[in-house]
Amino acid sequence: MARALDLQNYIGHLIRRAEQVHTALWSQHVSREITSQQFAVLNALSHKPGIDQRTLGRLTSLDRSTINQMVRRLTGQGYVSQARDTEDRRRTVLELTATGSDLLAALIPPAEQINEQLLKLLPEDQRDLVVDSLRRIAFMGDELADGD
Repeated sequence: MARALDLQNYIGHLIRRAEQVHTALWSQHVSREITSQQFAVLNALSHKPGIDQRTLGRLTSLDRSTINQMVRRLTGQGYVSQARDTEDRRRTVLELTATGSDLLAALIPPAEQINEQLLKLLPEDQRDLVVDSLRRIAFMGDELADGD
């Protein structure tokens, strides 16, 4: 008989469960139409307007096919605009539309509230450590892609 893991102490299982909790809170308090990944795209475009799809995917940690579908959907909904780069006509650059900017502004306060709600589950003196630890895990994929 195979040995079983104690999933309550298995980091991958706990991360998946934490993501399920976040997704449920997001749907309940932030938006049922815009996912947290789409929010990340809108947010990245707010910080760096005029970037291309490849850069946007890198900034949001979304693979090429996912970012492509997401940009098409957000463009179709009128939240993102696409234009040819004036300096390199082969390149398409992306920006938030006014509607996309208004949507992002409306989503930020409830997104901040669920972030606070999740952080409040942790002892105050451990919050920075937990966020730093999750950041290290999240960006470990970047190091693996770079060959480190």
